[in-house]
Amino acid sequence: SNEVPEHPCVSPVSNQVFERRLIEKYIAENGTDPMNGQPLSEEQLVDIKVSHPIRPKAPSATSIPAILKSLQDEWDAVMLHSFTLRQQLQTTRQELSHALYQHDAACRVIARLTKEVTAAREALATLKPQAGLIAPQAVPTSQPAAAGAGGEPMEISEQVGMTPEIIQKLQDKATILTTERKKRGKTVPEELVRAEDLTKYRQVASHAGLHSASVPGILALDLCPSDTNKVLTGGADKNVVVFDKKEEQIVATLKGHTKKVTSVIYHPSQSVVFSASPDNTIRVWSVTGGNCIQVVRAHDAGVTGLSLHATGDYLLSSSEDQYWAFSDIQTGRVLTKVTDESAGCALTCAQFHPDGLIFGTGTADSQIKIWDLKERTNVANFPGHSGPVTSIAFSENGYYLATGAQDSSLKLWDLRKLKNFKTITLDNNYEVKSLVFDQSGTYLAVGGSDIRVYICKQWSEVLNFTG
Repeated sequence: SNEVPEHPCVSPVSNQVFERRLIEKYIAENGTDPMNGQPLSEEQLVDIKVSHPIRPKAPSATSIPAILKSLQDEWDAVMLHSFTLRQQLQTTRQELSHALYQHDAACRVIARLTKEVTAAREALATLKPQAGLIAPQAVPTSQPAAAGAGGEPMEISEQVGMTPEIIQKLQDKATILTTERKKRGKTVPEELVRAEDLTKYRQVASHAGLHSASVPGILALDLCPSDTNKVLTGGADKNVVVFDKKEEQIVATLKGHTKKVTSVIYHPSQSVVFSASPDNTIRVWSVTGGNCIQVVRAHDAGVTGLSLHATGDYLLSSSEDQYWAFSDIQTGRVLTKVTDESAGCALTCAQFHPDGLIFGTGTADSQIKIWDLKERTNVANFPGHSGPVTSIAFSENGYYLATGAQDSSLKLWDLRKLKNFKTITLDNNYEVKSLVFDQSGTYLAVGGSDIRVYICKQWSEVLNFTG
């Protein structure tokens, strides 16, 4: 064929090289070797192993015009391929842009639906307690309870007043408590932690996730007196949470307040907790039922302080409306509501004396006022702070009163001499949020920018926790 063979083979008869395709066709027709006419079969052919050479161009492509034509054709093919790729890239970009837009729109819809579902769940959780409210004690028929908006129990506008029976109940309890305190005051409890051991205290646990992460902040805390593993917290997320630190799980999340929760109290003997909020209400909750059993509407402005009477039946509250109120937790009724008309200043905190017959309130104009509960009169005033009073605490010995204000100081008052006998100046900008004496009256704890514990009488710092 005078061409370079693609599949060369040798004929052993004539020792000539042939293109296998052509020699097989010739043998099929003639059965002989084309060079010498001797018999030849396909099986006799021997393949030659060679690397496939590049086929030479046809003679027509060896001229310069033909080469230029070939190059032009290849260039056109490359340009056409490049144009096709650019078109595909543009189409892919458009599809990607459309997909990203759809994804963004879907994310917005999901976020809106999630928000609506959360709002619906909160509304449902609020409605459930209101749907099945059961007061712990029946209200006398002569004083029918009025239902508030949404079916919540509501305090009737008129006050019941301090009946002789209530006053006698308070007096009897005070007599018992005074006697017990005098017996207790003579000896220091053996199980009380010593000051040198207290200095060795360290943080042993931290619990996150009790309240909403989107509205962070725990604003109030109390321990269950009968089971200190149960911790009660009030949060900026409007919720009240009961947490078991031993089991490390939430026992109840109580929803109903419409603003942040600033005060909480755990009842010493019942599975009941109390909370107060700037939404003007005090709520009584059942921990076991997980619902609100009373709403006490004692004030016309935000409730700033809450204290439970030693009988466990009455609540003291203070408010920005300048009044303090004494309410029955069983009926949700306000028994009495008093203000110091001469002062005309908002109350910032309230606390019962251990005997329960007197109590203290802090004011926004730096005063501490002592009140007689039975007579509903202001019996003593302690000026000296600058800035609103943030917290007050009575010692279990019945004689000392500790107060803190926004002036970064802590003042100790003697209720027998009615004077300030000690002032502890704290660091600049230290915010005193909470004060509490221990049951024996040996230690005073201060909660604020950090946590400090002072030993009474010496008034020296024995513990400092910085979190």
